[in-house]
Amino acid sequence: MATSRRRLQSVAHPKQDIVGYAREVVRAEAAAVAQLVGRLNGTFARAVEMVLACQGRVVVTGMGKPGFIAQKISATFASTGTPSLYLHPAEALHGDLGRLVPGDMVLALSNSGETDELVRLLPSLRRLGAPIVALTSGLRSPLADAADVVLEIGPVPEACPLGLAPTASTVALLALGDALCMAVQQKRGFSPEQFASLHPGGALGRQLLRVRDVMRTGDRNPTVRGNASLRETAAVMTRTEGRPGAASVVDAQGKLIGIFTDGDLRRLVQQDETDFTRPVSAVMGKSPRTVGPDDLAQTAAEMLRSSQVDQLPVVDSEGRPVGLLDVQDLLAARLF
Repeated sequence: MATSRRRLQSVAHPKQDIVGYAREVVRAEAAAVAQLVGRLNGTFARAVEMVLACQGRVVVTGMGKPGFIAQKISATFASTGTPSLYLHPAEALHGDLGRLVPGDMVLALSNSGETDELVRLLPSLRRLGAPIVALTSGLRSPLADAADVVLEIGPVPEACPLGLAPTASTVALLALGDALCMAVQQKRGFSPEQFASLHPGGALGRQLLRVRDVMRTGDRNPTVRGNASLRETAAVMTRTEGRPGAASVVDAQGKLIGIFTDGDLRRLVQQDETDFTRPVSAVMGKSPRTVGPDDLAQTAAEMLRSSQVDQLPVVDSEGRPVGLLDVQDLLAARLF
């Protein structure tokens, strides 16, 4: 501790301007992260395998500032396909230990490895048979002694004029925890689709939405045969739920041959071409732009913008319209 304080007191020399001092703080924290690279070895790989083998949840715990880091690590695990929860060690000593179930493992964070609330919790964790991975500064501490695997951040000088406030050490704990989360995610082969399913309300999830997630299907996907009259086509468009303002036109085999829209109808009226007995195939838009159900919804939104149209037929691999994408659907998904 004396070495840490001397080093950081020199950083806070009174003649330094405040911006220069802030830069030294950032450098100290960056150095704490950089030195972790040399600490990743077979022990880290064993921790990854422990998480992958876990049949329950990864229960992450820590007290004080490491506790906040523990909450973030738990959230990252949960959002990338590994069930996880945060357990406050003090609350665990007063009943919340019941949150652990058979099959859970514990990831415990403490720079010193001597945090009282965490140390008092260790015997109970061992009795419950929960495997423990410790993120701590070294191999010699009560936490390290009780753990099955120890991931070291090393003796990290704090970026604090007193050498006391958890700063560089918590950054190192966070980086090491993120490395563990990302290594597990990579080994699981966690897909973009899985990621999107866990982030339906955020910008990240919206970027990964597929057309099938927002398109209109079934009775909400108006479709007519090419020989249907304009009157019949307009009636189908009108009675379709949501009134999308377009109908896909198909041939006898059910394959898309065109699209008829409200805009087409207005243009016919303006041109005084109001013979509604004509087949829709005579006035439909031919060779319309289309998308597939597995295309990104964001890509479809760009197609609507660039084409200045409001609807896109969604076709399968054989050219059959399996859905209709309306600009209103993309607006509702906040993609337009």
